[in-house]
Amino acid sequence: MRAFIFPGQGSQSVGMGQALAAASPTAREVFQEVDHALGQSLFKLMTEGPESDLTLTENAQPAIMAHAIAVLRVMEREGGITLANKADFVAGHSLGEYTALCAAGAIDLSTTARLLKTRGRAMQAAVPVGEGAMAAILGADRDKAQAIADAAADGEVCTVANDNDPSQVVISGSKAAVERALPLAKEMGAKRAILLPVSAPFHCPLMQPAADVMAEALGAVAVQAPLVPLYANVTAAPVADPQTIKALLVEQVTGMVRWRESVIAMFEAGVTEFVEVGGKVLGPMVKRSAPDATTASVISMDDIEAVLKTL
Repeated sequence: MRAFIFPGQGSQSVGMGQALAAASPTAREVFQEVDHALGQSLFKLMTEGPESDLTLTENAQPAIMAHAIAVLRVMEREGGITLANKADFVAGHSLGEYTALCAAGAIDLSTTARLLKTRGRAMQAAVPVGEGAMAAILGADRDKAQAIADAAADGEVCTVANDNDPSQVVISGSKAAVERALPLAKEMGAKRAILLPVSAPFHCPLMQPAADVMAEALGAVAVQAPLVPLYANVTAAPVADPQTIKALLVEQVTGMVRWRESVIAMFEAGVTEFVEVGGKVLGPMVKRSAPDATTASVISMDDIEAVLKTL
């Protein structure tokens, strides 16, 4: 069995999609549709920068999605495959969950782009710049990372945001609490802790204002049953019911991304192949959680040609 998986924030870079668009009219169509939906030249920003603007959450989220969908559409239209015939499940890391739903036909491309623009703005606005932070705790499992977060909280918000793999967990919360966690991590047995270059404390209770915005935004859009089930971030379990999907997307804004558990659950359900579409971030995480699985990362035309031979 096979899962198509889609990356989250941090996988953006200036130049993304440029070679793909030059080589494929299918990719160009995707980027044009997203530009039109957003009323901005996002593709120009993706290819030319500046990096500081591309990294803004409200731009990075739809850009990463557009890039992944462009790769997938090239695979489908020019490679003669369909996601429904080649994948048993989809999953995505944080914003990648929206990409996965778009890929599986649950939300159309223009709507997905607008939802992610709204999500990015709402997440940025939820906490004033400089008041929140995130840190990667390396060499610690989720229980140890949560213990570190609890010890650092001191009445403020500090909790596990992303359980990425057995050796990498991300905590999120108020800046002072997360900074207190850095020296505590080593004292409590982690290898090290690194402050992440993010503009807001994602996936923690401080994001509740953004969750409220997304509840309203999702309430106004049509979500179809995906062509294949989605492994949801907050439950690490498959879901196909549109109303449940909407509720989980809202919960995901403040909830933990249970990526490690999702990978293990998919592997235990029989998934042995993971194809990361539009990034090279999730593959290594998958291998650390399910060492016997095979992974492929697809970004370029060469990647597409190589992976099509194996599907």
